[in-house]
Amino acid sequence: MKLITKASVAFALVLSTSIANADVAKSEKHAQKSTELRQSIFSLLGSNMGPLGGMAKGKIDFDVKAIEKHALRINQLSYMIADYTRTDTSTFNVKTDTLNKVWQETDLFAEKIKALNESSANLMKVAKTGDEGAIKKAIGGVGKSCGGCHDDFKKD
Repeated sequence: MKLITKASVAFALVLSTSIANADVAKSEKHAQKSTELRQSIFSLLGSNMGPLGGMAKGKIDFDVKAIEKHALRINQLSYMIADYTRTDTSTFNVKTDTLNKVWQETDLFAEKIKALNESSANLMKVAKTGDEGAIKKAIGGVGKSCGGCHDDFKKD
């Protein structure tokens, strides 16, 4: 338990430092590239969340090994979000669904990222039990984390 607490504190410190020290895009080209990289992370998150949601809703076969794989990927990607949202592209006309609040409300954004990290870590743990009900509940927790961030930081 102490290790988890220390890891959470370390993660929060790194995350808050990374987001608080946002870089401003220096050119349209820089803003475009930063936007593409940011969108790549979220695209990968979605490609891993989709099968989980399908399994939780019974639309695709329940597969514990696949759940473990997708949970691990989401967890790993969650640690990358702060890095790939670090460049503030708000002063350039780039096509994005990201709201400028990402670079203005950095503490709230850091909390949302931490929630995804924690919920995906929980899913990784619960998946090992094989308990379908508990796994579906944990998938719901990851979905709630994703949706909570979308509600605050993504255009409709």
